[in-house]
Amino acid sequence: MKTFSIIFFSLLSPLMFSQHTVSGIVLDTKKKPLTGANVYLDGTYDGGLTNAQGQFTFTTTVTGPQKIVVSLLGYESVELPYKVGEAQLLEIILKESVNTLDTVVITAGTFDAGERSRVSVLKPLDIVTTAGSNGNIIAALQTLPGTQNVAEDGRLFVRGGEADETQTYIDGIRVAQPYGAAAQNVPTRGRFSPFLFSGMSFSTGGYSAEYGEALSSVLLLNSKEEEVTERTDLSFMTVGLGVANTQVWDKQSLTFNVAYLNLEPYQQFIPQNITWNKPYQSLSGEAVYRYRFTSGLLKVYTAFDHATFDLNQESINTPQPTRVALANTNVYTNISFKGSIGDGWQLTTGASFGHGKNQIDLEQDDVYNQENAVHLKLKLRKSYSDRLKWSMGVDQFVTGFKELFSNTAVRFSSGYDFPLSAAFTEVDWIFSKKVAAKIGARLAHNGMLQETQLMPRLSLAYKFAKNHQFSWAYGTFAQAPRADYLKYATTIQSERAAHYIMNYMYTHDRQTFRVEAYEKAYADLIQFNTPTPQFNSDFSNGGSGYARGLDVFWRDGKSIKNLEYWVSYSFIDGQRNYRNFPTPVTPNFIAKNSLSLVGKYWINDWKSQLSVTQVLTSGRPYNNPNESLFMNGRTKPFSNLSLSWAYLISAQKILYFSVNNILGTQNILGYEYANAPDANGVFNRRIIEPTADRFFFVGFFWTLSDNKKDNQLNNL
Repeated sequence: MKTFSIIFFSLLSPLMFSQHTVSGIVLDTKKKPLTGANVYLDGTYDGGLTNAQGQFTFTTTVTGPQKIVVSLLGYESVELPYKVGEAQLLEIILKESVNTLDTVVITAGTFDAGERSRVSVLKPLDIVTTAGSNGNIIAALQTLPGTQNVAEDGRLFVRGGEADETQTYIDGIRVAQPYGAAAQNVPTRGRFSPFLFSGMSFSTGGYSAEYGEALSSVLLLNSKEEEVTERTDLSFMTVGLGVANTQVWDKQSLTFNVAYLNLEPYQQFIPQNITWNKPYQSLSGEAVYRYRFTSGLLKVYTAFDHATFDLNQESINTPQPTRVALANTNVYTNISFKGSIGDGWQLTTGASFGHGKNQIDLEQDDVYNQENAVHLKLKLRKSYSDRLKWSMGVDQFVTGFKELFSNTAVRFSSGYDFPLSAAFTEVDWIFSKKVAAKIGARLAHNGMLQETQLMPRLSLAYKFAKNHQFSWAYGTFAQAPRADYLKYATTIQSERAAHYIMNYMYTHDRQTFRVEAYEKAYADLIQFNTPTPQFNSDFSNGGSGYARGLDVFWRDGKSIKNLEYWVSYSFIDGQRNYRNFPTPVTPNFIAKNSLSLVGKYWINDWKSQLSVTQVLTSGRPYNNPNESLFMNGRTKPFSNLSLSWAYLISAQKILYFSVNNILGTQNILGYEYANAPDANGVFNRRIIEPTADRFFFVGFFWTLSDNKKDNQLNNL
């Protein structure tokens, strides 16, 4: 019996424990062998590494259908079905991973800043430490190519577009009223403190199908996703006071700030070019609440701003100045959620509400207007692989506007309700580490104007050498006419634009160089036949225009120790036949040449950061009725040299000093001409100049935190 058992198991063992050989070769997409790739059968310890010729071989005792896994650092892992014993000499192709830092990135028309940006042209610190910006995000962006410096306005003018052609979003949700209160020829500034944001993306054209209602550009602000340190920041300034606080709990955090501004001390110290009856004053506050779920993040952002001022505006057409008193109130709330919902899907949804109210007194005339705006958004994004991602979503915008004009003789009201629905879809496709594409379209229906627009978008990028790449972008865009037109006319249609962009970019070791050529074609621009838009104007969509130009940007943080600088240059050729223009001309907000030089130098022995900004632009057009040609005049070139100095008294105490236009250059922003000629047949004029030749600021900033190291240098 014992002998029989030995013979039986000796015959059976080759069947029970027979070994099979698995062999093959691993290659890249160019059929070159890959060394060191790990090849194994899923769920087993059977496997091996490829040799210098890319070959592998190993044995296994498992049988039947299996899954063979191949992985190598820098390449995408693959899983292939395999039946043990049937096939030999496998040929397996691995694609390069597109998650590495040297993968191509689409950059046409876009400047990114932030810790998560793959190609960061600006750092978050730059947004607020640029001399002349005074903590204003918009002013810092005006040092980038593609923007126009319109000093009497203060808003973003991008590539031949007016300021309202740029839309602002916070965490993907639109901000209806992004700027503070302003009067004619008195500049405004952005409402939002950089204290709450970790980064931004500023598109100068050709932006994603996810966004709409902007003929020129979009500014995307991303609030911080988390806070890890509790702290309190105190600000004592020549123009006001501020306090900010952050509280952190297990899965949630709350950050808020409150600021009071009063420009009277500054106006008493610096001579003003206008007469202020009551200086600009504002009380504002912001807060961000965050709650992190297992699969996502909820953020609630809210902001409040109340501002007042009273001034006398000179006019060559009135013997006495016109008194302008303005009170502005703004409330903005934004709720957003972003998280994973399984199987490669990501959900982004949110809503915003913006309320803006103005009470304006113009001598005997009273103007009251109010805008309420709601944005609802839902977006789904599916990641099929590292190379292919698909997103789709819907937007609903509802805007209500009303205005009341009254004096002792007349009372007139106007307004509108504006619903707009949109759907978008977009595919991000990385073909290889050298080639990528973004293909999408946006469909929008305007319920008020009863029109539907389909707007395709396309972006491509090609990395032709290490650190060098080209990008291209094309898109069509539509935007409803501004409130100045819609409150009087509801039969007009949206204005339209098409963008064509080509970009070259070099980036390596803290150096960035980019050149971008573009062309914009405008259609259906609004025209009217009166001196200003009014209730009896004849409105039409007969206008057109174009803008074409070249933007150049160079940033260097490597060549000189402790020095970071960038140079921006823009050339633009643009004309419009719109509004009440008698002929196509270059509008008065376009300067053909713009140059910005920004430098930041850290002096270690002084514990100080010095920042210098020089802005130069060529003259801007204006219309001289004494000449036969329309808009034939040109102002003298604009120049502004600004300086700031941040001194670290201690780790958590900073003294900050800045001066705008330190040389006191007498800039001319344009001219106002008389409505009628004098006795000699000459139309007299007066100069439009900045409200003051200089802006002077001193602040002391004190941070209180447990680690004794945090400070507000990032926010100056």
